[in-house]
Amino acid sequence: MRPEPAPGNGIRTSSTPIRVLVVDDSAFMRRRLTEILEEDSHLCVADVAANGAEAVRKVGRTRPDVVLMDVEMPVMDGIEAVRRIMRQHPVPILMFSALTHAGAKATLDALEAGAVDFLPKRLEDIHNDQSAAKLILRQRIRTVVRRRPRRRAAPQLQGEAPVVLGRPGLVVIAASTGGPVALQKILAALPQRTPFPLLLVQHMPANFTPSFAERLDQMARIQVREAADGDRLRSGTALLAPGGMQMTLGSGGRIHLREPAEGEIYRPSADVTFASVAEHFRGQVLAVVLTGMGSDGCAGARCLKSQGAKVWAQDEDSCVVYGMPRAVAEAGLADRVLPLNRIVAAFGGG
Repeated sequence: MRPEPAPGNGIRTSSTPIRVLVVDDSAFMRRRLTEILEEDSHLCVADVAANGAEAVRKVGRTRPDVVLMDVEMPVMDGIEAVRRIMRQHPVPILMFSALTHAGAKATLDALEAGAVDFLPKRLEDIHNDQSAAKLILRQRIRTVVRRRPRRRAAPQLQGEAPVVLGRPGLVVIAASTGGPVALQKILAALPQRTPFPLLLVQHMPANFTPSFAERLDQMARIQVREAADGDRLRSGTALLAPGGMQMTLGSGGRIHLREPAEGEIYRPSADVTFASVAEHFRGQVLAVVLTGMGSDGCAGARCLKSQGAKVWAQDEDSCVVYGMPRAVAEAGLADRVLPLNRIVAAFGGG
């Protein structure tokens, strides 16, 4: 670790390096991650920890700008560490996870506990080019540190007019960083007899989407499952795009899955799904673009608007990362820009 500034009051300037606490039970991984992060002059490893209990103590003492947290560790695992850190000293936490079924479940638990995002633990699972994988890791840290975590969402103001959902024939929702928790809140609010189908596009690896669909199905009153090729739209059913694939809507309301084409960065991509809905769905569509980095969904929202769809974008204050909804709002495509709690209330009928 290079020398780093003493902990301050949480106010950073552009010249102050981002201070990272690296938490992993492997001494090799702690050294390797320190080397990778400190190749960037804007990042500084403030300290390291070998388990969750040590991480909780060191967050309180060193007050890092962001925590890079392993999931599976002795003494205290990453999930419990996230819970305690978010109660005591809230700070952006980026999880490092194994791309397995167990790793997916644990990572989703960590996101629900307050972590803001996750990355595969093996660099080759991030990108087949090691240099590109290192760059993605460093960029992700710089992105998540821009948003300080909140203990709770702001309540709806008294006297504020409720948002009316209307009578959509289809709802399509897109999200990335921060999306799993936001989608859980929206899906849990839907009544059992929801009169429209939903298509969900969440940026997530292929190993994670089956577990995420199972989780959503368990907490929702409607049916939620990972989409399969040939599925049809059904009222009261939400279909989640599988990770690593593109989900499109064809004629007759039939779902088609395909391999990503060259140049399609996001897999699944909201732009791809939105554009296919604009082409093949003839009823009223509501598209909702939630928290996430990048601009995926903006081009697709433009296609939907040209066919008369309504578009809602999550507002900046309630986003983990104000990227995707910002692109939609700044392009003039959003009919409403709303905090997450008002979006949830609209889907819950109030």
